[in-house]
Amino acid sequence: MKRVLTAAILIPIVVLALFKAPLWLFTLLVFGVAMLAAHEYFGIVKAQGYRPFQVTSYALLSAWFLSIFGIAIWMLGQPGDPATTRMMRSGVFALSWFGLPTALVLGPLLLLIFSLSRDPLSHALPDAAVSYMLLPYIGFTLGLMSFLRNAPNGAVYLLFLMVLVWCGDIAAYYVGRAIGRHKLAPRVSPGKSWEGAIASVLSAAVVGVLAMYYIVPIADGFRRVHLLDTIRAVPQYPAPIAPAKGAPLWFAVLFAITVNVAAQLGDLVESALKRGAGVKDSGTLLPGHGGVLDRIDALLFALPVGLIFYLAGLGQYFASV
Repeated sequence: MKRVLTAAILIPIVVLALFKAPLWLFTLLVFGVAMLAAHEYFGIVKAQGYRPFQVTSYALLSAWFLSIFGIAIWMLGQPGDPATTRMMRSGVFALSWFGLPTALVLGPLLLLIFSLSRDPLSHALPDAAVSYMLLPYIGFTLGLMSFLRNAPNGAVYLLFLMVLVWCGDIAAYYVGRAIGRHKLAPRVSPGKSWEGAIASVLSAAVVGVLAMYYIVPIADGFRRVHLLDTIRAVPQYPAPIAPAKGAPLWFAVLFAITVNVAAQLGDLVESALKRGAGVKDSGTLLPGHGGVLDRIDALLFALPVGLIFYLAGLGQYFASV
């Protein structure tokens, strides 16, 4: 019951943030989620005997989100912005170029320098490595949400991506409990089965095909309830090359299956981290669901796949609806 109630509260909040929050607020909310997940990640890391440089890692995480926010509003823009807003966008973009090299290049070097104080020195490299791993695992992946959100009809695309992840997770859970007999990865997650994994892939494929086939009426439905603008924004990037319609069947199926497989791998990775640390859940913040990291582990791996497919051509079918 706690699991259902928590989902019933969180899903409307996520949908409202996706469609109605301005980009700065949306990025701030995602950053807050990233910070909570980072706290849980460091809890897992410390349970395995490492001593991460938490303050430095949080600073690098902040620099990354500043960078992705600046890049999103500069590259994708917002039609109709007044001159003052465009100047502000330029300023944020300029600041982002300080955050980008800091997070990507200077970050690992700083962590290695700080690790010189470790005693014994055999802990220097592992502590620096697990500290930096926070960025690609949580920061870089969640940061993609701001970039995709500011793309033409990016909120619809992100919701589509998350629905694929959620449907796959639900199918795996219930089918696995009902008929699961063959263990998927017993050393990592004994509760997962091949039956559940296959059901997850099939459900994602069906939902993906249906959602893409009805993408235009779905978008119109969002407009009727005022989640989307009633006047379609002029797409800027990537420019659509086709009229408003769904993607080809093979493309929709490929996308859904790839996202689902990535999501399942993300779930297994977090399970391996927790099992290595000897903990059941990453946290207790969400009743019935565990911690924040437990809820976003699949999405962390699905988001990079979503970005690749968006840039590979899937985005045009969302930009044109």
